[in-house]
Amino acid sequence: MTPRQNPPKKKWLLRTPSADAPARLFCFPYSGVGASLYSRWPARVGPAEVCRIQLPGRENRVREEHFGTYEALADELAQALLPHLDRPFGFFGHCGGALAAFATAHRLAELGMPVPDQLFVSSQVAPHEGPYGRYLTMDETELRKELERLTRLMGAEPVPDLIDLGLGVMTADLRANRAYRTTEPIVLPTRIRLLGWRDDQEVDPELMTGWAACAPAGQCERKVLPGDHHAFLRAPGPLVDELTEGMAAAVAAAASH
Repeated sequence: MTPRQNPPKKKWLLRTPSADAPARLFCFPYSGVGASLYSRWPARVGPAEVCRIQLPGRENRVREEHFGTYEALADELAQALLPHLDRPFGFFGHCGGALAAFATAHRLAELGMPVPDQLFVSSQVAPHEGPYGRYLTMDETELRKELERLTRLMGAEPVPDLIDLGLGVMTADLRANRAYRTTEPIVLPTRIRLLGWRDDQEVDPELMTGWAACAPAGQCERKVLPGDHHAFLRAPGPLVDELTEGMAAAVAAAASH
């Protein structure tokens, strides 16, 4: 008989978080791409180590099945992240990644696990007001062009085979996005920081106000940063300042308890 082999361990993070960081910021990729989305980000923002989440079906997890729905993703990811939630932490998500981050925070709360001290939502409408976005109505040809454009924005030239692969991932991600809508606001026991972008042609910052209903009273604030929809890729100074301020506040609050 052939010895039974244990299934390979799923690598939800690009690398194991360090033990010395006072806080952690878990960053969710958005539709169609993986953790390399954050390749131009610093290793830390203020006291928080930047921990890049890798979703199945892409990059170093390309052989794994897609997660299916945000609810299924959140259920599995909540368990995977638990060992790393032993200090102040935050979630950051842009566009579709913000919905995945919210769903995971919601699942953590349901399970009685630690929840993010800060949920940073960039360029996305509240889950009870979606789904929203022109990507959701694009055909295959249009999505291919968007993937090619995004590849160039990330500093690379499109390779047809990789674009084909990314197209399959994006299609599945957008299917999950379309399916995720709560019937009413879900209030999380966490502070929410809304980050809109002044020149964003995909999600006008004024469409993000519904998130206030998802945070405890007085625990949601909104900032409009300079830049367009993809400005976050470069980790511009105003964004890093917001992340630093939020995570520093989380560390200070934990120290005072």
